[in-house]
Amino acid sequence: MKSSTGRWVSGDNFFDRERELQILETRVQDRNHVLLTGQRRMGKTSIVQELGRRLAPKGWIFLSTDVEGATCAEDAIASIAAAVHPVRPIASRFATTMRRWVSDKVEEVSAAEFRLKIRAGLNAGSWRHYGDQLLRDCVAQDKPVLLVIDELPIFLKRILHGDDGARRVDEFLSWLRGVLQSIGDGSLVLIVSGSIGLEPLVKRLGIPDRINHLSPFRLGPWDRKTSVTCFEQLAESYGLQVEDEVPNAVYDALGLGIPHHVQSFFARLRDHATMQDRDGVTVGDVEEVYRTELLGPSGQNDLMHYETRLKEGVEEKSYSIVMEILAEAATQEVFTSDAQRCLERLYSAVVDDAAGRIMDALDVLVHDGYLEAGLGGYRFPSRLLKDWWAARFRDHHTPLKSRRAND
Repeated sequence: MKSSTGRWVSGDNFFDRERELQILETRVQDRNHVLLTGQRRMGKTSIVQELGRRLAPKGWIFLSTDVEGATCAEDAIASIAAAVHPVRPIASRFATTMRRWVSDKVEEVSAAEFRLKIRAGLNAGSWRHYGDQLLRDCVAQDKPVLLVIDELPIFLKRILHGDDGARRVDEFLSWLRGVLQSIGDGSLVLIVSGSIGLEPLVKRLGIPDRINHLSPFRLGPWDRKTSVTCFEQLAESYGLQVEDEVPNAVYDALGLGIPHHVQSFFARLRDHATMQDRDGVTVGDVEEVYRTELLGPSGQNDLMHYETRLKEGVEEKSYSIVMEILAEAATQEVFTSDAQRCLERLYSAVVDDAAGRIMDALDVLVHDGYLEAGLGGYRFPSRLLKDWWAARFRDHHTPLKSRRAND
């Protein structure tokens, strides 16, 4: 088992998730389209890649595309076309439909070139027609096809911020739902995933029915036993000696078994031992590496990813509200109902419907795994994220209750 901190894994490097894989495979085999959700770094890409690998011997064709960089529907359709390029029968059928732009034989152009040629033939008036044809060409296969569209919510957020954005989001989702429903229980199954939530987006736009054909499946964190076992297997694979309580100390430090964080912690502890010219790790090393590495400058790239995705998941006008909530929850340990009322009063003078914006912000923060609702309010389930946000705002955040008292 190899340590992996920045890429998806499959095969021998794919750890656990057997129950989740069984559920996903059953849904796909039953021809159910799936909305795959889960907190960042939870392993969504890895699980769909592993699912595709396991379905291949059972006669399935696995296609995957990432539409994070798409700026319009035409880009998204071209990205799906690039994903089908390796499957010559599908690509050739679609190329025939678009022969005006794809004059070369499919096997004579790369997937990137194929995408560019397809994109050249798409415009605002034609993408729906050719998108329909592309998906129907997938259905025409003698084998079932699993198509994964990753980062769809980020793409939709991007077009939402453009001209007539709400209508264009509705148009794309309505098209996707319509073509899948017209295909029926055929040989094409769709999995949609992303690092920001699709459900809060369509709820905010008032179009939740546009995704009611997708069966939701949430990928949760590892429990303590799984996190500890993963750490132990990594240590064994690399010949790293660890004190008996180290794996549990790692889990306690993180506070939540996010697979990427377990992997990252192991990699940093292994590097720490190497720098100390040691072949083992002690319990004392765990807290030191947590403080100086995971929360230190070298760990900022990992954690800044959360803030970047957060900016993409909420409206610009609500972003400062989100940061207030996170700062309060991090520095005060909990975002209480009293703090919520204080925040509503503070923002009611500067934004419309402050109460609604706060509730929308909480919906996003809970859906995307930053906070969880519990007795007394909203808290960080991850100690790592809480400590990171607390370190950023501890010297700059005045508790909301104090601000109310000072007014």
